[in-house]
This record gives sequence, structure tokens and C-alpha cells, in this order.
Amino acid sequence: MAVDSAKLIDIIKVIADKITENREYLTQLDSAIGDADHGINMSKGFRAVVEKISDMGEKDCGTILKTVGMTLVSTVGGASGPLYGTAFMRAGQAVAGKNELDFNDLVSLMEAALEGIKYRGKAERGEKTIVDALEPAVEALKLRREEGLETALRDAVEEAKKGMEYTKDIIARKGRASYLGERSLGHQDPGATSCYIMLEAMAARLLDGKKS
Repeated sequence: MAVDSAKLIDIIKVIADKITENREYLTQLDSAIGDADHGINMSKGFRAVVEKISDMGEKDCGTILKTVGMTLVSTVGGASGPLYGTAFMRAGQAVAGKNELDFNDLVSLMEAALEGIKYRGKAERGEKTIVDALEPAVEALKLRREEGLETALRDAVEEAKKGMEYTKDIIARKGRASYLGERSLGHQDPGATSCYIMLEAMAARLLDGKKS
């Protein structure tokens, strides 16, 4: 795995496209337990991200990721902007100054993103949040690191999917959904879902379009 600035921008654009494709789905999920705007806000944010980073091919990867984070904070409403914004900014700090990323860098930036979300959202696994998809994905990346990029990414995406689906079976403990208490049962968390969509898009691009 060798991801330079141009390829990183390409990966982020693929993520943006997938978020836009799933805008209505994410908003539908959010309508059940949130403000019915997650898909709309995320799509708006990533459109702004693409405009911001399109001409940043000469910048280092850390700067690009930090720019993504700052843009999401300033354009995405609700809790998602600060959460995802912090994730990308922390990821950028983890690879600051690097013009090319390898597999170890991927693990480092993913770990940093997870810690950023947990810190900003004061959230832990099992509370029906982004963490339920992201943490098992990061754990899979670390566990499968020695088996190579393809195996590690496929497992990470699969674990993220399981975590996303698990959110249907637990009560929300954070955010607006927590106000519903037991009525949040049976509903899939929109944040965990957008996280899964982003991870799947990233993995597919890193694996040259192979199904992840």
C-alpha cells in the first residue's frame, strides 16, 4: 500500500460520492431516532470537502486530512460535524508531514480517528454510536496487520458492518436518540451506518475497486 496525496484526495472523493448516494437512506434512518438530517448534513459537508481539497495535491497527507476535518466541523450540522471533524483532524495529526502513507500509517490514523471520536463524543462501544462500527474495524486492522492489506481491510469492513447492525439491538445512550430510551431499540444508528459506508468506500478504493 502506497497512498500519496493525489490518491488520498481520490479516496476522499469516493467517500463523498458514497455518502451522497446514501443521503436519503441515512436521513431515513435518522428520522426514526434523530433529527432526520444526517444524510443531508453529511452530503453537504462532503461536497464542501471535495471543493476544498481538489487542488491540494501538492500538500502532505496530514494537511489534507486536517483540512477535511476542519471543513466538516464548519459545514456539518448537529453532532456529526464535530465528531467526524475531530476524527479527520486527529488522523491528520497522526500522519503530519507525510507525503505517502503505508499500511502502518493507515492503522495509526484510524486509531487516532477512533480516539478522537471517543474523546469528543464521550462515547464507548455499546452506546449506539459511530464507535460501534469504527472500533471493531480498527481492532480488525490491528489484529490482521501481519496477514496483509487485503485480508485486514476485508475483515475491518466486515466487523464494521457487524457493529453497525448490532446497533439495532441496543439502547441509545448518547445524543438525541438517547431521549427515546427503549424506543430506540430496533433502529440502526445512522452514525454507525455512515461510518460503515465510509470504511467500505475507502477499502474498495484501496483494493482497486474489488468488492470489500
